[in-house]
Amino acid sequence: MRLRTIVGMIVLSAGTLGVNSMTAGAQMKMEMPAKAEMAAMSPAKALDDMLSLYEQEAMGVVKEMPADKYGFAPGAAIFAAGQGVKFDTVRTFGEQVAHVAEANYYFYSTLSGLKPDVDMKKIAAMTSKDEAVAVLASSFAFGHKAIATITAANAFETIKGADGMHTRATLAAFAVAHGYDHYGQWVEYLRMNGMVPPGSK
Repeated sequence: MRLRTIVGMIVLSAGTLGVNSMTAGAQMKMEMPAKAEMAAMSPAKALDDMLSLYEQEAMGVVKEMPADKYGFAPGAAIFAAGQGVKFDTVRTFGEQVAHVAEANYYFYSTLSGLKPDVDMKKIAAMTSKDEAVAVLASSFAFGHKAIATITAANAFETIKGADGMHTRATLAAFAVAHGYDHYGQWVEYLRMNGMVPPGSK
């Protein structure tokens, strides 16, 4: 008699446990969010977004630097004595801006085959802030136009004349990476002149 009671209790407990497990499983299933339907982003859109982010930060810095500081370059007097570092070949702020504009035109013309819409020889000869800001903005506009030629089909095709960056996608990404290298220098130039970069305000 006692054995039957024990067995009955075990069966009843197991049944209850099974029902509870099923109920918990159903609750968990109901609480699980539906898998989001994510559409694939085109290579051009992804790369263009990267360029836009850099463009916003870069243009903020070059506009922030006063016109009379475009000829500024770091010198030995700014750093601790005795470092023995040579500064005679360091680019001025304006030369840095011109260099990035030239690089943008090079990278984006190489990946797209589009011809630059400026006289490349005149970029290095710029002397004013207005000229530098304008040509940098133009180089970004050219970059967006070039990136628009990248498709899922050609993004990773090998292209010639890319100095080791063998595809359109890698060259477009490297153009932004190169720009951020100089952005970091621009930020230091501003701080050396007692200014806070726009991105830090």
